Amino acid sequence: GAFEIKPFNNATKVLANFTATMTKNKQCISVAGGGDTLSALNSANASQEFTYVSSAGGAFLEWLEGKELPGIRALRIK
Repeated sequence: GAFEIKPFNNATKVLANFTATMTKNKQCISVAGGGDTLSALNSANASQEFTYVSSAGGAFLEWLEGKELPGIRALRIK
C-alpha cells in the first residue's frame, strides 16, 4: 500500500486499530512483521498493542514457515 498518503492511509489505520483493540481485549493474537508493516502500525499508533511485532521482513516470513534461520542455527551450534 500507500499508507503514507491520504486518503489511502484510512483503511490501514482502521484495520490496525481494530486489530490492536481486539488484541487488547484478548479476542485475538496479533502478529506482524516487516519494516513497512511496522511503519504502518506505528503511523496508526497501534503497534504497542500487537502481541508480537518483528522488524524482519523476509526472515520473519521464513520463521513463520517453520524454516531454521542461519543465525539461530549458529547460536545452537555454539
